[in-house]
Amino acid sequence: MDYEVMVGLEERVDELLIGQLKVIQHEEEFCFSLDAILLSHFATVRPGIKAVDLGTGTGVIALLLTARGAQHVTGVELSHSMADMAKRSVALNKLEEKVVIMQGDLRKVKDILPSDGCDLVVSNPPYRPVGGGYISPNDKVAQAKHEITATLNDVVNAARYLLKYRRGRFAMVHLPERMAEILTAMSQADIEPKRLQLVYSSIDKKPTMLLVEGIRGAKPGLEVLPPFVVYKPDGSYSNEIKQYYKEYR
Repeated sequence: MDYEVMVGLEERVDELLIGQLKVIQHEEEFCFSLDAILLSHFATVRPGIKAVDLGTGTGVIALLLTARGAQHVTGVELSHSMADMAKRSVALNKLEEKVVIMQGDLRKVKDILPSDGCDLVVSNPPYRPVGGGYISPNDKVAQAKHEITATLNDVVNAARYLLKYRRGRFAMVHLPERMAEILTAMSQADIEPKRLQLVYSSIDKKPTMLLVEGIRGAKPGLEVLPPFVVYKPDGSYSNEIKQYYKEYR
């Protein structure tokens, strides 16, 4: 096995069950969850697009976007160790020609990438502001869950810088309770919210996630999609979730 695809003793290789993709993860780092899968499928991906994943983490969203037809995806990740794992996951899947992982701070995106060149920017950002809820003693997990190194506005403004005017789309997964703040931040950054969907673990529960997509420079007009339910009453995955895993086999 080549050096760039070596897997550490404390790391594991997880099957994504989509497009035969695999991802390297470490239990002491932030591991991807269902929100990354949902965002990857919610975002509008047209064949041949150029995309950027802000805060790419394990690189799972970048990998999944290629399965949906993205021609090239750049993942930006602040953590050196996470960026290294993501790079090795790209090599493991032999996707070096389609996915590039860059270690860097999205708050300084102007020093990393050119402006106005992206068809799509996606992000699964830290959900909670500092002071909002329990903060993990693991610094790397804390940074992934709380706005320690990047706030909501930081992410939205970085997306605005990267997106093509009137054509570039920004898709994000976040918390429903921050909906008003999210929509306001996007509108103020000239990324008009165009599609929104709430995610429910089951139909009788409150929503757990919010998926939103906006277009830079678009006119107002928001489409609210039907609720997305993850589990059936018997605890099995819903047909919508199952379809994700059938679509790219």
